[in-house]
Amino acid sequence: MAGILVVDDHPTARRTICTLLSEHDVCVCGEAMNGEEALLKVRKLKPDIVLLDINMPVMNGIQAAYKIRRIAPSTKVIFLTIHDAPETAAVMGLLADEFVPKSAVGTTLIPMVKRLLQHQAETTRD
Repeated sequence: MAGILVVDDHPTARRTICTLLSEHDVCVCGEAMNGEEALLKVRKLKPDIVLLDINMPVMNGIQAAYKIRRIAPSTKVIFLTIHDAPETAAVMGLLADEFVPKSAVGTTLIPMVKRLLQHQAETTRD
């Protein structure tokens, strides 16, 4: 089981998300601080899911998601962002499997991750 790669340029945000996932028995396989580092870790770790912040230096989340789709098409991408407008979710849905406003991480992220992991496990078994 590969697990989740958490990508955010803020160390506190990464630590908080990793702690939340661990408290709910979700395996975190790695962390990255920008899109470029995320691509290296996706190739190396082959995560099931990448939690990807949108606004990051070096390479932003949108650029990284596009490249992740090309190098690891079965890896699920969840965008994490401060934006929560419906039109933002619609645009991000073109590159991501899911979208979570950072304000809703505490209530939305765990059920979403578990659902995606369950779906991935079912798809792998078939």
